[in-house]
Amino acid sequence: MKIAMTEARKAGRRGDVPVGAVIVEVSSGRVLAQAGNRVEADSDPTGHAEILVLREVAIKVCSPRLSGCDIYVTLEPCPMCAQAISFSRIRRLYFGAYDSKNGAVDHGVKIFSQKFCNHKPEIIGSLEEKKCSNILKEFFDRRRQA
Repeated sequence: MKIAMTEARKAGRRGDVPVGAVIVEVSSGRVLAQAGNRVEADSDPTGHAEILVLREVAIKVCSPRLSGCDIYVTLEPCPMCAQAISFSRIRRLYFGAYDSKNGAVDHGVKIFSQKFCNHKPEIIGSLEEKKCSNILKEFFDRRRQA
């Protein structure tokens, strides 16, 4: 989660909402991809950290199915990212801060609880929750002051 938090801070410095994600190969513990949000930087509405790392790893392993991988994200995934995590067959989702407004794991549409969801990863929330939350709070405090 430390790497994901570093990526989140980098995203914030670029002017993007500070969310970071990392995908780790379960068998080796090796980091396969890491990224922070790039929505603003790339003018890409799908430039969420989770989508970026899922794309990168799928290309590296030449497969859209990443069942041998875990994903770490600093913020509860939105509906788009939660569904992409399901489609990729990620083994385990770790996330930091909860998102009562846009989250889709424990809040909102709760993607993994829906009948249409074919794959539900194991979910571990609130990992480094306070630190992940503070990254977001500090970012939005600075924006309000500007």
